[in-house]
Amino acid sequence: MTWTSLPKLELHLHLEGAAPPALIRDLAREKHIDLSGIFTETGAYAFRDFPHFLKVYEAATSVLTTPRDYGRLTAAVLENCAEHGAIYVESFLSPDFCGGGDLHAWRDYLAEIENASREAEKTHGIIHRGIVTCIRHFGPDAAKPAALCAAETAGPFIRGFGMGGNETLGHPRDFTWAFDCAREAGLHLTCHAGEWGGAQGIRDTLHHLAPARIGHGVAAHADPALVAQLAETAIHLETCPGSNIALGLFPSFAAHPLAKLRQAGVNVSISTDDPPFFHTTLTREYEETARAFDWDEEDFAAINRMALAAAFCDDDTAARVKERLEAR
Repeated sequence: MTWTSLPKLELHLHLEGAAPPALIRDLAREKHIDLSGIFTETGAYAFRDFPHFLKVYEAATSVLTTPRDYGRLTAAVLENCAEHGAIYVESFLSPDFCGGGDLHAWRDYLAEIENASREAEKTHGIIHRGIVTCIRHFGPDAAKPAALCAAETAGPFIRGFGMGGNETLGHPRDFTWAFDCAREAGLHLTCHAGEWGGAQGIRDTLHHLAPARIGHGVAAHADPALVAQLAETAIHLETCPGSNIALGLFPSFAAHPLAKLRQAGVNVSISTDDPPFFHTTLTREYEETARAFDWDEEDFAAINRMALAAAFCDDDTAARVKERLEAR
C-alpha cells in the first residue's frame, strides 16, 4: 500500500487556504481582478512570512465573492483531498468571508458548500464536515456574529466552532462570548494556539475557552508540565508539520515535535492546514513523517484512530469512517 492510498482523516484544513491556485487565477480572470502580485512565476502562492501569508491568503479569498464560488471551491478541494486518500475531512469555514457575518448570506453560502460536499461524497467517497471559525485578528466584535452564524446553523454538517488568524493579537479571554455562544448551541470547540503564541498561549486558551482540540499546539513541546496536562486531559492537537516547517517554526520534519508529543501520550493527528500555500499534500505529510520518524502503516493507523476519536462528527458518521479505516 502506498501512502497515497492509505485512508486518512484530516481535522485541520482551511477551505480557502486549500484553494488550488489555478481556481483562484480563473476566478480573478473572470472577475477582472488583478492578483498577479500574490503568485510566483510558476503560478504558486508567494509570501515572505506569516503576516504576509495572511495578506496573500485574504487577497486570494477576495475573488470568492458568491455562494457559487464557494461551491466550486469546495468541489475542487474535496476532489484533491480524496486523491490523497482522505476519507473524512473537517474544514474551517468563516462567515467573515462568506457573507461578511450576515446570517442570511451565510446560509446561502453554506447551502452551496453542503451541496458540493454531498456530490463529493457520492463521487469520491469523501465525507466533509464544517467548523465555523472567527478570525482572531478581526477582533472579538467580529467573532460574535460568526458565533451566531455557527449557532444558528449547527447540525449534521456544521459540527464545531473555532478561531484562526494571527495568534499574536488579542487574548483568548476577549473571545469568551463567542465560544460560550457556540458551546451553548451544542457545537464542539477547537482553537488555534501554540503556533506563534508559545506554551502560555495554549494555557490561556484552555483556561478561557476550554476547547476539546487545539490547532497546531506545537509550542507545548517546550513545557513538560503542559505536555503532561495535555496527555492527562486528552486534549487533541491538530498538528500540521509541513505548515510549521514552511513558516519557519522548525527546520525539518525530523526536528518537528510530533513524534515526541505522541510518545508522551498526547493525542495528535496530521493535517495540511493550507496545502497549496505550503507546497504540501496529505501524501507528502505521510511520506516525510514516515521518513523522519521511521513510522510505518501501523503508526499512521494509530494516528488516524486518534483523529477519529477527536472528530466532531456524529456517532453514525464516525461508525462509517471507522469501518473504512479498519477495512484498509
